[in-house]
This record gives sequence, C-alpha cells and structure tokens, in this order.
Amino acid sequence: MTEFPYYSAVRNVAELMCCSAITAPKGRGVNLLYTKIFEGEEKNKVAELMEEIGKSKGIKFFVRDAKNVREALLVVFIGTEVKPRGVPFCGFCGFEDCEKSAAAGAYCAYAVGDLGIAIGSAVKIASSNSIDNRIMFSFGKAAIVGGFVPEKVKLGYGIPLSVTGKNIFFDRKA
Repeated sequence: MTEFPYYSAVRNVAELMCCSAITAPKGRGVNLLYTKIFEGEEKNKVAELMEEIGKSKGIKFFVRDAKNVREALLVVFIGTEVKPRGVPFCGFCGFEDCEKSAAAGAYCAYAVGDLGIAIGSAVKIASSNSIDNRIMFSFGKAAIVGGFVPEKVKLGYGIPLSVTGKNIFFDRKA
C-alpha cells in the first residue's frame, strides 16, 4: 500500500491521531492508553482473524468489516488497560469501591470513559484532515484476542483510514 500517492499524508494523520488520543483528558490524569498503527501484512492478518471470527461465530459484521480493513490504507488501534483509579466515592463500575471492583475483575468506568474520549479526539483529527474513517469494535476485538497488542490491553477499537473518491465505510451490507 505504500505506493498509494497520499500514503505519507495518511500515515502522518494516523500519527497525529495517536498523539491526540494520548493527550486527551483522563480521569485523575492517569494514562493507561495504548496506541498502535497497523499497516501492510500485520493489518491484513488482523483482517483475516476478523473474517475467521465472523464466519465461525456467525457474526456477519466481522466479515464485512474485514473487507473494509483490507481496503483501508492503515488502521489506528486505540486501547486501554482497565485498572481502577482509586477515585473515592465513585462506584460507577457497579461496585462499592475500587478494591471490590478489582477483586471482581470489573472494568474501571474511568478507563472506559477515557478510551471513548481518546477515540473521539483521534477521529476528530482524521475528519478535520479529510481522511475517511470508521470506529470498529471488530478490529479492536480481533487485535486483542489475536495477541497483536500487549496482554494488559483489555479494551480497544480500530479506526481504519481511507482516501478514495467515495467513502468505503458507508453503504455497507450486513
């Protein structure tokens, strides 16, 4: 894909998206985010796993999304660890305190919220630079279960990027 005429511009935007995600506001100022740019063969290996998951589990949108990932120039992955933040009198995770939450293996609500804010910050960069994109749970799940990201990353999404005459992420079936 590196022969694509605007590849370097898209790669630059992907790097800026990662910067935007990391610098986005976080609960208690704790950064548990992880970013990675998937391209070339590694990107396609995740797409293969997405398709396998989709077919084996009967989840059509995984197969559809795998096609988009193959067509995309690259994919920005943004994920997070889910460690409790120790915010007093919170309980947003559904437990009385962080100790009980951690003992139950629950995900810290601040980690989940921080991930959402980071993703919003990143796609804003793509959009403001006229790069077509789509937030994909399917890519994030496949990257995590396939071991393409560190084991400590428990939640994540992929954001494939494309520059074509028509946005490849719309008018999709399944």
